[in-house]
Amino acid sequence: MRTLMTMSLLLAAVLGGCAAAPVSEAAPPEKFKVQVLSKLPHDPAAFTQGLEFSGETLYEGTGLVGKSSMRAGPAGVAPTVRQDLPGLFGEGITVLGPTAWQITWQDGVAIERDTKTLAELRRVNYTGEGWGLCHRDGQLVMSDGSSKLTFRDPVSFAPTGGVDVGRDQLNELECVGDSVYANVWQTDRILRIDAATGRVTGEIDASGLLTPEERSSADVLNGIAAVPGTDEFVLTGKLWPRMFRVKFVPAA
Repeated sequence: MRTLMTMSLLLAAVLGGCAAAPVSEAAPPEKFKVQVLSKLPHDPAAFTQGLEFSGETLYEGTGLVGKSSMRAGPAGVAPTVRQDLPGLFGEGITVLGPTAWQITWQDGVAIERDTKTLAELRRVNYTGEGWGLCHRDGQLVMSDGSSKLTFRDPVSFAPTGGVDVGRDQLNELECVGDSVYANVWQTDRILRIDAATGRVTGEIDASGLLTPEERSSADVLNGIAAVPGTDEFVLTGKLWPRMFRVKFVPAA
């Protein structure tokens, strides 16, 4: 009896120890910096709100009332196609094959466009502010300046879910595989976010791209486009005179 009791106590201790074992915490975000591969011209009057490649064509959305537009053409040269957006404050863009979406800041309007001509096809209303936009896995991902990413149907633009990243001021977005890259407004930081959970898996320091002279007449970093078929990105910002083709490499 004493032996059975002793074995029972030992078993309870082992099981109790297993139950009390701490759950391992998520790994901290990886730290990256930018390695500049080349520099490209950029329209210094473009208040960049969205940047995205489709094939070799670079699409750009710009903001400010009276200056908002959507443009397209090869990277580093003057756009070959442009459509202005009078009366509205343009924000993020994304391209889905034959059509593209362009959102607006506080107007609650999303504009669907033809990707060849950028002509407006229709408008859809939504609630709240619009900041950044990208697409992945048959869904749109949209930011509104808060810590939340909202998922939307790519046809109806209706919300279908979302995640909370836990970091405010998420701005221009770029979807790459299972990750969403987000510019953080008013900083030189880019976050890499797990789209399924909202967890920040990487932080990129993109400071120092502009010279002090260039910085004096420029606004914040806000434009990130993955270069198709590579691990490279093109970065720019509002009123920046340059774009930068870069790689994200581990920080020292």
